[in-house]
Amino acid sequence: MVDTPASPAASASPSAVPGAQAIARAAHLLRLVTSAGDGGAGVGDLAREAGLTRPTAHRLLSALRVEGLVDRDDASGHWLPGPELFLMGSVAASRFDITAIARDIVRSLAVRTEESAFLSVRRGDETVCLVREDGSFPIRSFVLSEGVRFPLGVASAGLAILAFLPPEDVDAYLERHPELSEKWGASHAPARLRSRIADTKARGYAVNPGLIVEGSWGVGAAVFTRTGDPQWALSLTGVEFRFGGERLAELGRILLAHAHQLSTRIAAR
Repeated sequence: MVDTPASPAASASPSAVPGAQAIARAAHLLRLVTSAGDGGAGVGDLAREAGLTRPTAHRLLSALRVEGLVDRDDASGHWLPGPELFLMGSVAASRFDITAIARDIVRSLAVRTEESAFLSVRRGDETVCLVREDGSFPIRSFVLSEGVRFPLGVASAGLAILAFLPPEDVDAYLERHPELSEKWGASHAPARLRSRIADTKARGYAVNPGLIVEGSWGVGAAVFTRTGDPQWALSLTGVEFRFGGERLAELGRILLAHAHQLSTRIAAR
């Protein structure tokens, strides 16, 4: 396994290469299908999220199905990840996957805090949840689960990663995504997001005070490659009353200790 930089695909222009637009659309649909959860998603929802007409989305999904990259549940009509994705993922895991060395750390984080704990990875301008471990506290937040994607700076994991990128990369990211405040609320306008980035750097970990779902809080800490790039993040989510005052500071200390442990393991590979 090797450390790898985040893909620049999200910022590349699909018109730069002939035929790339169709590939970009198909790849976007694949990402949406894999992040839809166990029940999959209907073609109408996928078309809307991808910014495509329903016939275009259906045509692309049908082509991906022929290749085994997606599948369709005949009962519900929902589209699901296909068997070829599993085979491809198995091959790619030897290069990109750190879940084998991270899973016990995520589990320890859930046990120590009693909250739901997660490992997420940066992919381009997004984070993708790789591992979820539920804690023992009976009231849980279900904002995040395996395969769910968020733009950088939205969930606590993505805010932690964004905060420790070089300033010029942060500037470029915000220029690429002026839609963040419209889609995710006024707290994601550039000035307010920059303020949260500064707070995260000063504190060492990110705090999301119910900005995605009211009452559901999260904290996140960046995990670094051996060269110091924030490529992953550990995070915790739970209900608001569990994330206040001294307990928030204690959760942050525990989270940072586990993130440091994982960064050390990655550097030693």
